[in-house]
Amino acid sequence: MKTILHAIAFCCAGMLTVASVTAQKLHKLNFNNLEEMYAYFAYAPGKKIISGHRGTMEEGLPENSIVAMKEVLKHTPAIFEIDPRLSKDGVPVMVHDATLDRTTTGTGKVADYTWKELKKLRLKDHQGNPTKYRINTLDEMIKWAKGKTILNLDKKDLPLEVTGEIIRKHNAYKWVWVTVHNVEQARFYLDKNPNQYLSMHIKDKNALEEFKASGLPYDRMIVYIGPEIKVVNQAMYDFFKSKGVMCMISTAPTYDKLPTKEERAKKYRAVFADGATILESDLPIEVSEAIN
Repeated sequence: MKTILHAIAFCCAGMLTVASVTAQKLHKLNFNNLEEMYAYFAYAPGKKIISGHRGTMEEGLPENSIVAMKEVLKHTPAIFEIDPRLSKDGVPVMVHDATLDRTTTGTGKVADYTWKELKKLRLKDHQGNPTKYRINTLDEMIKWAKGKTILNLDKKDLPLEVTGEIIRKHNAYKWVWVTVHNVEQARFYLDKNPNQYLSMHIKDKNALEEFKASGLPYDRMIVYIGPEIKVVNQAMYDFFKSKGVMCMISTAPTYDKLPTKEERAKKYRAVFADGATILESDLPIEVSEAIN
């Protein structure tokens, strides 16, 4: 009888191990070198890439957290736009707002708390409910993301010098990008390291002409052109496709707000059909279901 029970226990343990491994399987973006990463993000007809805005707000998970990004990667390959801010003692932490109230159990400004104080707080989900998860640091997130995904660092209150030094410290040029809002910011990062990949904001004709005149390279960036489908986007698509550059639409402030899943899915498909090759969304799991 003991032998039988041991055998059953062994089999059950084996099944649990297999189930655990299967449950943790992630869709990964893992590049051996910069050239592979550049090639993956070069424009080609039919490409569809999903970007999770602040990770995701789905599945009751908190935005700007490792656990949220991990959940997305269980469903689809994706890249992630994230938001680092500085604590009182200069630690880059993952909180979108200047204040803690919306996304954590804390109150007041992020910059008024040390990291020791911030790490005691719990993150909230999109409905405002406290979760069991705590604030991640940017260093934690960069280490976790290596070999799994791309992190696109939005510009909050980190000085450009600090952001550039963190990427250099981790030698993370293969998997950490920076969002830049103008030519001056782009030039700063490329002067620091010409391999730095950019998510460049170019949302109108004036910004496009300024970039053309800058002499900066086209082969190490994607371009964010706006939050919605509109006729003037076609000129942007045509120009950047000719340069091998992918264009991104963010539906976070627009189509993500539609009331039904069916309405949102229709718009996600329309964004790609219109000419975008990257769609950024608060709902990246929904986007993956809509386009697959």
